[in-house]
Amino acid sequence: MSYSIKEVAQKFNISSYTLRYYEKEGLIPSIKRNESGRRLYTEDDLGWIQIIDCMRATGMSIAYIKKYVDLCAMGEDTISERRKIILDQKNVIEEQLKKYNELLNLVDLKLDYYDEKITKDELRKILNEKKK
Repeated sequence: MSYSIKEVAQKFNISSYTLRYYEKEGLIPSIKRNESGRRLYTEDDLGWIQIIDCMRATGMSIAYIKKYVDLCAMGEDTISERRKIILDQKNVIEEQLKKYNELLNLVDLKLDYYDEKITKDELRKILNEKKK
């Protein structure tokens, strides 16, 4: 099955411009084209786009992704280098998760404070109304 650039852009919630940029930078190894010259994306291409999208979302640079793609093209001899790139990115993600968990804990503490404050204020209002 093949997909148009528009379908792929919608599927990954990225622009057609971004897809063309990825292709121009050599991040997607080889996009086939139909007789009219329109891009036809395969399932393999979607796999590349998915990993590129993942790496970009975690802050990996285009140059580093390009290095990874180039290593993939070199074959089996580069598996350990590719594994290191993915492991490094996993470590980046884990650090980001740690940071966001700390932020979430702070937000939760603030919400607990406000929830407690609101509950006390509501209780006071109820007691004051009963006195009347």
